[in-house]
Formats: sequence, structure tokens, C-alpha cells
Amino acid sequence: MTKCIAFHSYKGGTGKTTLACNLAVSLAKKGKRVFLLDLDVSAPSIQAYFNKEPKKWINDFLLDTADVGDLAIEMTHLIDNDHASKSEENVGKLWVGFSNPKKEEIYKIEGGKEEISKMQLLRKFILLREKLISDYEVDYILMDTSPGIRYWSINALAIADILFLTLKMGDLDIDGTKKMADDIYGSLAKFGAKPYLVLNRVAGFCMPNNTLNMSKEESDSITHLLMQQESDSNNRISKLVGMDVITAIPCYCDIQFSRKEFLTILNHPNHPFSEKINRLAEENTIKV
Repeated sequence: MTKCIAFHSYKGGTGKTTLACNLAVSLAKKGKRVFLLDLDVSAPSIQAYFNKEPKKWINDFLLDTADVGDLAIEMTHLIDNDHASKSEENVGKLWVGFSNPKKEEIYKIEGGKEEISKMQLLRKFILLREKLISDYEVDYILMDTSPGIRYWSINALAIADILFLTLKMGDLDIDGTKKMADDIYGSLAKFGAKPYLVLNRVAGFCMPNNTLNMSKEESDSITHLLMQQESDSNNRISKLVGMDVITAIPCYCDIQFSRKEFLTILNHPNHPFSEKINRLAEENTIKV
């Protein structure tokens, strides 16, 4: 059965796009069929991770000028599939649907002459999910959404089975996340969606800037230490917000302060961040 996972946050800058892109690649590398959607219509950025300029965008689908097949860009070539050791059924696939970052295209969606009604947009999102399941037989649909309470974000959350609410550890993030958990996520959970907290860039044990060059043994040692430190933090935030924490990811300076976005899980598979993402991909809560 296909699982649809939405990444959402109270405000921007929580790293949800980085998490969504890397998790999509991790799942595909594990033999899953994955479709990643950039539904952060107001500030799309997934194209920065894949360095791709499509001919058709999700915007075109929402405006009825493109079909699902027009916006689906296969990125399976990025994944190191060993065909010699895997049957064809176990080889992962990765498709990405990009949103147009041009301001005039964003304006069409947000309030131009071709403004889409809220009900029309919800129907389009439902159709998009149905087409991805039927036409691509995907195991996972991952959606990066706009932060805060915007109608396209709420509609994306409404079609998700699993909700990953990403946040950093500042008071503003925690308080805002708690409010959204009370106002939005509780209602969605009544209809079967499972909400989880994803703590990102956790303060208190910032990683040194040389982790990219660490050996597997050094990476494992640091990962074990951080697992011991994060338990108390997880319990505290879970009680404050009223939601379970599915993972907590430390602040890795070499990623956070990089000048260019990149897929850590491909470029640096032994990095502690990559290990975290791989463990998240193996969680029972998101297994198909």
C-alpha cells in the first residue's frame, strides 16, 4: 500500500526540504518506488538539490495545462542500483515533480487572474495522488509543503497518511508547533493521519566541521554518543507539543553552513546525517 508523507513546519528554515529530498533518495536506494513533490509553491527549492530544469511544472498541472506524466522527471540514474545483485522488482525508482520558482508563475497560483479556488486545489491534489498511485505504482509519495497555515499546505496535509512536522529547538518554533498541533494536526489525526515530530539542527551538541572526512568508525562513535544525549530532549519536546518524536537530528555545521545545497546521502553516505536518514527510512512507522 502506498504511503504519502508530508513534510511541514510552523515556519521556514527548519530544514524540511533537505530532509524530504534525502529521505526520498534513501528510500529509493532501498528498492522502493518513490515520487517526490515540491508543493512549497511560494518558495520552491527542490530543484537546487537535483540541478534540473523541467519543461513542465506542478504549477502547470494545477492550472490544467499539463498532465501528471508531463511533470514527472525520473531521477533514478542518481541511485546506485546494483542490477547484478537485485531482481528487477527490487530495484528502486525515483521521480521528482518540481514547482516553478518564477515569480509570475507563483503569482498565478497565489492570487492572479487564474487564481485556483480552495476546493478546486484540493480536488487537484487528490487527483495527483491517485494518478501517482495508479500510473507509477509508487510505494511512497513524499511532499515538501509551504510552512505555516496556507491553503495549499493544508490541502497537501489532507491527502497525507503520515505528517512530519519539522522544527528546530527555539522557543518560537516549539510554541508555534504546539499551536499547529492543537489547531491542525489533531483534526487530521482524527481522519487517520499519523503526525510525528522531526527535531532538526538540535542545539547543545553541534557537530564539528570536519565530519565529511570522518571514517565509518568515527561516524559510528559520534552517532552512538548523540543517541544517548537525545533521549531526554525528545521526551521533553514530545510532552510540550503532545506528539511523538520520530527522530532528532543534530546540528551539522558542514551541512548547515554549506554555500550550496546537496544530497548528503549520495555525496557522503557515511556521514552521521546520512545514517540518521537511513534509520528514518527503516522506521516501522513508515514501512510499506
